[in-house]
Amino acid sequence: MGLLPHRCPSHCPAGSCEGPSQPVMLILSCPSKLRLLEGMLRRGLPDTLPVYGTVMHVNCGNPAGQEVLVDSWPEFKMAVSPLQVAWDPSDYFTNLHTAFYRDEGACQALLGNSHTINWDQAFQIQGEPLQPYIPLPLAMLILSLPPKLTPSSSQVNPLSAHPTPSCVSNPPALCCRPEKGLRLAPVSPTHAVLLRDTWMFGGNSWSLRYLSLLIRHFPNACLLDPEGTPISWSLVDPLAALTHGYTLPEHRGRHHTRAVVGMLAAQLHACGFPVYTRVLPHNEPSLHTLQRLGFHILPGWLHSPWHCLPGGWGFQM
Repeated sequence: MGLLPHRCPSHCPAGSCEGPSQPVMLILSCPSKLRLLEGMLRRGLPDTLPVYGTVMHVNCGNPAGQEVLVDSWPEFKMAVSPLQVAWDPSDYFTNLHTAFYRDEGACQALLGNSHTINWDQAFQIQGEPLQPYIPLPLAMLILSLPPKLTPSSSQVNPLSAHPTPSCVSNPPALCCRPEKGLRLAPVSPTHAVLLRDTWMFGGNSWSLRYLSLLIRHFPNACLLDPEGTPISWSLVDPLAALTHGYTLPEHRGRHHTRAVVGMLAAQLHACGFPVYTRVLPHNEPSLHTLQRLGFHILPGWLHSPWHCLPGGWGFQM
């Protein structure tokens, strides 16, 4: 068992809390520390993108109740952020963690601490390549599971990022009015079933719960037909990445994505968020669409999500 988390007092100065004498993890709860951490991570972009986006969510009201853990403060070597909303141990959609590390030893120690990550539940962890630093039994477990149980365990996704607000205030490629009869609007919670049924990893109660969480707590946008049915949409996930972008097949080829992503990018840029997304390497249509909208594939940056499914948890399609 690792050391129990140490929570810094909400009133302590930004650089004063050192935690226990040999801390394994420290929960940052002070607004001043979290703002300072945000600035540190900003200076490390794009390597820090997933954790940086998570910390920005926390600093903007923390709508999903996330926590930020570091191995030490203020000179941290690893930062982890779990999403504190799922009580179902089989729900690896919502049992989500993101991590950034500067030191291999700190990474091993923090990931191996059962108080940081519950290895007895299904979960996913996203961020820098973590395979060399995951405890060996878990790595063996992941690699030995049938492919259908770990749909992303071997995927490496290029990250695409849009220029920052300082580069473009109103990106021309994203300025596109909807066709006559269509209107832009936020995604409604009543649309969650449609989004689940069109998602390649959907079709189960976990994915429905996860999508409902994203719709309720994070920015989103969709294009509605005259009957009020979404025909194109995009969400933002707990890492502040664009996700689940989709256009119904019968409505493709009409630049609907441009209007939806433009609305969502404007919301994110207005709040100071980076605008980025992850794309499967074989999804060439999406890659081409995003590049036409002004996104750039980050050179040398590959995103590898890991899914842990302990014995007994099945991936239900």
